[in-house]
Amino acid sequence: MIKVLKIVCLTCCIATLAPLPVSAGDARSTTSSGYDWNPVMEAIIHVESRGDAKAVSGNSCGAMQITPILVRECNNILKKRKSKKRFTMQDRFSVQKSKEMFLLYQSYFNPKNNVEKAIRSWNGGMNYSVKRTQRYYNKVMANLRG
Repeated sequence: MIKVLKIVCLTCCIATLAPLPVSAGDARSTTSSGYDWNPVMEAIIHVESRGDAKAVSGNSCGAMQITPILVRECNNILKKRKSKKRFTMQDRFSVQKSKEMFLLYQSYFNPKNNVEKAIRSWNGGMNYSVKRTQRYYNKVMANLRG
């Protein structure tokens, strides 16, 4: 699981190379296309940590279980975009900043706002295996459906 989360975080970080439809400091949960990611993010938060912003599992921390690799990559992307914004390791414990990293990831790797792709890639990286992410996908979807 830790290896998968590291891959997801690295993938998330790489995703931030694309133009950012939501500014890194913006508290909105919608993309430039108007898609509202909030229900998906809340379902992921529930599955990852049951909403515990202080959750720690190996190198993964916070409500969305973000790794240091993701934080570093997000910062590299922000730097490439000439943004002065930077995330810290402590930001993983902020639900809002974790959501910003998620939105950054989706804006790059998932511009068509495919929910299945978003969930599976958050768990297994952009080159996810459907088989390996199936249990996670089912858990998030069950939570999403309420």
